[in-house]
Amino acid sequence: MSFKSPIICLDVNLTGVNITTGAASASATIPNNQAGQVAKYVRIAATANAHVKVGKTTATATATDMLVTPNEAIILNVTGSDTIAAIQDSAAGTVNVVPIEWA
Repeated sequence: MSFKSPIICLDVNLTGVNITTGAASASATIPNNQAGQVAKYVRIAATANAHVKVGKTTATATATDMLVTPNEAIILNVTGSDTIAAIQDSAAGTVNVVPIEWA
């Protein structure tokens, strides 16, 4: 009988990008994966409540886009996108975006 672990492992071996949030939307290029291509999946974390949006070529985050809070991290499928934008919710902070791959 073989046993398969229910644990999914993620490789986070590359440098990501930080987006400083403020009253206006700020954006960054989605980081590349180990193959040098735009990542298909990213892990997003924030130091203060922020709203994020992904897009192709450009992205502008608004107060009604996906909320990321400091006590959670979001794994997001960004296939087909190359830009991520963030805007503060009520206070400035930093949104960290790191490329991930399934191990």
